[in-house]
Amino acid sequence: MMDKRLNEKLSDFGKALLRLSEAIDESKSNSKSSTLKDGVIQRFEFCYEICWKLIKYYLESEGIQEAKSPKSTFREGFKIGIIEDGEVWIDMLNDRNLTSHVYDEEVAFDIYEKIISKYFKQMNDIYVLLKSKVVD
Repeated sequence: MMDKRLNEKLSDFGKALLRLSEAIDESKSNSKSSTLKDGVIQRFEFCYEICWKLIKYYLESEGIQEAKSPKSTFREGFKIGIIEDGEVWIDMLNDRNLTSHVYDEEVAFDIYEKIISKYFKQMNDIYVLLKSKVVD
């Protein structure tokens, strides 16, 4: 499938993931810095927004119009097999909402840990999968 707009969105997502990866690496090398952890969370928020919109656009390009919100997008992505662990994506959605509405240091640290342990991998996996589907 060759869709110029989809390729652009995928490229933007790849760049955002690289920036998130850099922030994660930097925060790990200076684990006491709350500023670096905040930077990881901020880059996660940015990646998350690009990611769910990329998945939505991909689904639309495949003729799936039911994806209107992040939750419905993840549900539809799960149905067609591009999202493997739907539960992690719903957790990601809930944590993304928390980062926008609440600031509690303990909650922030918990989200930071999940970004490193689960969320980054899930986003990177979807990037690799969509890249293989789009570039073919």
